[in-house]
Amino acid sequence: MGGLSRRAFLGLGVAAGVGLGVGIPFSLGVGGSSSTGTLLRSTAPPPPAFVRPLPVPRVLQPIDRSTDTDFYAITQRPATASILPGLTTPIWGYEGSFPGPTIESRRGRRCVVTHTNRLPVPTVVHLHGGEVPAESDGFPLDLVYPDGTSHQAMHDMATTGAVAVGTRGYRYPMDQRAATLWYHDHRMDFTGPSVWRGLAGFHLVRDEQEDALGLPSGRHELPLMLCDRSFAADGSLLYPSIDQTLTTIPGVTGDHVGGVLGDVMLVNGAPWPTATVDRAAYRVRILNACNARRLSLRLDPPPPGGLVQIGSDGGLLASPLHHDHVELAPAERTDLVVDFGGYPAGTVVRVVNDLDAGRMADVMVFRVGPDVGPTYTTPDRLSDLEPIDPAQAVAVRTLQFHAGRINGTRGWLINGAPFDPDTATVTVAPGSVEVWRLITDLHHPIHLHLQPFQVLSRGITGPGPYDAGLKDTVDLRPAEEAAIAIRFGTHPGRYVFHCHNLEHEDMAMMATFDVR
Repeated sequence: MGGLSRRAFLGLGVAAGVGLGVGIPFSLGVGGSSSTGTLLRSTAPPPPAFVRPLPVPRVLQPIDRSTDTDFYAITQRPATASILPGLTTPIWGYEGSFPGPTIESRRGRRCVVTHTNRLPVPTVVHLHGGEVPAESDGFPLDLVYPDGTSHQAMHDMATTGAVAVGTRGYRYPMDQRAATLWYHDHRMDFTGPSVWRGLAGFHLVRDEQEDALGLPSGRHELPLMLCDRSFAADGSLLYPSIDQTLTTIPGVTGDHVGGVLGDVMLVNGAPWPTATVDRAAYRVRILNACNARRLSLRLDPPPPGGLVQIGSDGGLLASPLHHDHVELAPAERTDLVVDFGGYPAGTVVRVVNDLDAGRMADVMVFRVGPDVGPTYTTPDRLSDLEPIDPAQAVAVRTLQFHAGRINGTRGWLINGAPFDPDTATVTVAPGSVEVWRLITDLHHPIHLHLQPFQVLSRGITGPGPYDAGLKDTVDLRPAEEAAIAIRFGTHPGRYVFHCHNLEHEDMAMMATFDVR
């Protein structure tokens, strides 16, 4: 390994001596949480629930358009947010906001996003779910150094990646299905604390097939970014980094190496908010943007028609599915139609997370207003979704995700090895189909860059109830084996797959695959 990868690996050994050596928490949450991780308790007083109105991230407008391309500019900078009553919270924000602004793209129109880094640390931007060229995917070492960084400073943090200073333009073809994507920081060793500080936002892709469905839109479409956070007494974000400057030694202290669980639930950056809705049908896009917390969400009282799932990570399902609750591991998304028209005006509808108890069992509330809006009947057929035929697989691979030893202490490994960015664990041919068998010890939400996949099975049974459609993240349960079929894209280069428990990712549960 060279440069930054050596520094990170050696630093990981130091971090392991502080954190991993005390043992990895297997399922230590709060109030019976089934998430892998440890609760980080706030020292600030908890904010009241169901008081703040639900904010909706603004839609970013292009700075320029050509016949086939939309151009955007985003500055990453320190800012402050009003999250807790009477306190100010420093954040790192895209355009100074948390979440960052939403980008909306059309399939077939290229999207170029130029990011300027005015933060005190290098960053990397990953379009999660994007089918993009390797140079724009956000490989963990393709750093954008802060504007004005000296050559000596870059030498001190030498990297094998494609570095830039100040700005980088990420070029996205947008030759993919309509879907709920998101963008976030992806810097090697420090993704967890950077996302925790605010570097995340929605990127929605739309197309004609989705348009033809006439789905609820405008103010009847709600993107919801769910994430848990913890706060210090002065309102600042708590996170157990070994190095609070996020410039030297990676990793977290104590038992938090298993995952960091906050004790305040935020929706679009607001704690336990409330949204007033019409008696109408809504499209509700939900993203689990937590570092480690898993969610099992339901409405109380339930809507008469249940939760109608129309899409997943990779876009529209072939046909709708009806659920009484939906489960989401970190990074997973679900696209729902919820009919609030069946509730009497004045009804308060709680969004409940059944994987937690106490305050963390609450997420937000909808208050049903008196106004009557449009109804919506979900068609039996949503999209032409071509299945991936596992019989076409040119290879079947087995990948194990488990705790192990790093520099004599415990860490997170794939096939017995920590992340080495200079060595490809897997090499695949462009356009080929493969089947990967994923085997785990604990909860590991496994995310694959470049293209979505199809879940074939869990254990000796078929896919789970939330595995339908195309996925880019699959929630592996403890001691579980899942098989996925992947049709690889045609963009050549190096990409990664990793656990999207961000503390696991930062502590080495990531691997490189080459497309060539």
